[in-house]
Amino acid sequence: MIPRPAQYLLRFDDLCPTMEYDRWQRCLSLIEEFRLRPILAVIPDNQDEELNLSLPDPEFWPRMRAMEAAGATIALHGYRHLCAKQGESLLPLHHHTEFAGVPEVTQQRWIRTGRGILRGQGLNPTIFVAPRHGFDHTTLRALRREGIPLLSDGFARVPFERGGITWIPQQLWRPVKKSSGLWTICIHSNFTRAAQVDELRAFIRTHAAQFTSLDRVLAEYPPAGLGPIERLYEAWALWRAQVRRARRRRKLRSSRSNKD
Repeated sequence: MIPRPAQYLLRFDDLCPTMEYDRWQRCLSLIEEFRLRPILAVIPDNQDEELNLSLPDPEFWPRMRAMEAAGATIALHGYRHLCAKQGESLLPLHHHTEFAGVPEVTQQRWIRTGRGILRGQGLNPTIFVAPRHGFDHTTLRALRREGIPLLSDGFARVPFERGGITWIPQQLWRPVKKSSGLWTICIHSNFTRAAQVDELRAFIRTHAAQFTSLDRVLAEYPPAGLGPIERLYEAWALWRAQVRRARRRRKLRSSRSNKD
């Protein structure tokens, strides 16, 4: 059943002790203002130099624990966020990923170690978020074996089951009004400008009653296999996302060559 009216989940990616502190504070104030229960995608052992944007925040882990206690969902956001592999992802949106194409024994070890790090910080990750949408069938098997039954990704409009994993779709990177369906808005706070936070605040203020949590989604919309119409929609939405990203890459390359 496709939710009517539309329901929205909020997800924040690339959370780690060295993330951009001031920009995260703007997002945090938004969460607190509207008492949101977002998905918090936490990198267990960040080794991505591009995310070393501030000195390590000593309050990062206590804050994540407090937010989980207040109803947020902790997601295992990969392992070290090192996206250097060129394996083929089930959602082919990026050329380099962390997990896709990596041997199963390694993927399973990364998942087990990453979850252990988060548990060691007093967190309970229940859902997986692959950096750059990079995961394959091997990843799904590794998640099953490690007891993580949920994945935040996919372009359908309802939660669904595939590969023995429940997929909670994630299709938006900014607020967009929808008439029906479940829509996850993914925010990368490290690179979100103040104007974008203001846009999100205005959207939430207008649609506050439609913002939900992962717990409510799982209780209200039991996942099942996708029917033919929804599979067609999923394929079309993925194609649109690929086209948009390809256009952005061409525009970026053109801009760089013009500067040269």
